[in-house]
Amino acid sequence: MPIYEYVCQSCKQTFETIRPFSQADAPINCPNCGYLDAKRQISLVNAVSSGKSLTGGSSSCGTCQSGNCGSCGHS
Repeated sequence: MPIYEYVCQSCKQTFETIRPFSQADAPINCPNCGYLDAKRQISLVNAVSSGKSLTGGSSSCGTCQSGNCGSCGHS
C-alpha cells in the first residue's frame, strides 16, 4: 500500500499514513487535533539509479554536461 501525505485544514499539521489506493481521498482524522478535514497533498518523488535522476529533471547547476554536478565539481 502507498504512503500518502495529508495536511489538516484546521491546525495545518502535516502527516503521513499508509492507505489503499481506494481510500486515498477518503476523509481522515488529523492525529494532532482530531478534526476530520485533512486534505491529501501532492508528494514529490525523485528516483535515482546509478547516479542519474529518473524523473527527467535537468542538472541542478545548469553547467554540467553529464547531469551530475559531482562529476564537474560545481555545486
